[in-house]
Amino acid sequence: MNLHGKRALVLGAARGIGREIARVLASQGVCLALPWFDWPESVASLQEEFGGTGRHLLMQADLRREEEVAAVCSQVARDWGGLEIVINNIERGGMPVVHGDYNHPVNQQQWQCELETTLRAKWLIWRHILPMLRRAQEAAVVNISSIAGLVGRSGPAALLFSDGYSLANRAVSALTEQWAREGAPTIRVNELMLGLIDNRHGPGTRGWQSLNSEEQHALLDHVLLKRTGRPEEVAKMVLFLVRDAKYCTGMVLRMDGGYVLGGEKVAAMPPGILE
Repeated sequence: MNLHGKRALVLGAARGIGREIARVLASQGVCLALPWFDWPESVASLQEEFGGTGRHLLMQADLRREEEVAAVCSQVARDWGGLEIVINNIERGGMPVVHGDYNHPVNQQQWQCELETTLRAKWLIWRHILPMLRRAQEAAVVNISSIAGLVGRSGPAALLFSDGYSLANRAVSALTEQWAREGAPTIRVNELMLGLIDNRHGPGTRGWQSLNSEEQHALLDHVLLKRTGRPEEVAKMVLFLVRDAKYCTGMVLRMDGGYVLGGEKVAAMPPGILE
């Protein structure tokens, strides 16, 4: 896809990974619609970076609420008349090391928040933006998910991935495959499943800072590449899926430095018993 002049809806651009994705797409000449909701200090810098050009759309919206999703999509249709790219980067997950058990009074709404934000909001965006995507000659959707959907609350990651968040991410892959069927042949839908990324489940988060050095080392030892990923690396992979992966749809691409494969050692080949 030739990106110059294309229009993209990028969720979660106020912080971290979403911000880097927005920067990379903007550098390719893409016009951006950037909904935001909370994190006021991050929103201020988002508005400073993207709000003064007249080229991008910034709007406040709680994407867990269908009427606000509809309003965002209506504004995009009214102001731009079309859309070719959606980066479905919205989630909310309580880290067990921070939140503790769901039974704590402060966590009464946590389970619902994790499912509504990580799963249902993505689904709402798809439902309301699909007619616009279908009018495009070609379009691309990237769902951002987490390896929490594969490993759950197990191993070293048990301190970072809650039950509700893991469940929601497991379901995202089902949506990716279903949407690939619905969107074909003009809309490609792929999923980028992330491992430990800085400012997401790695350094730069309150959860990572709450781990002791032994717990941090256990997580890094489980990663085959022995480090966390960087938001700019994720943004480059998103760019590949949008611009270059022209024969890929319904694909789940795992970007975790080998976390899922880690923890198991490859033993030396035994001598065998055959004469």
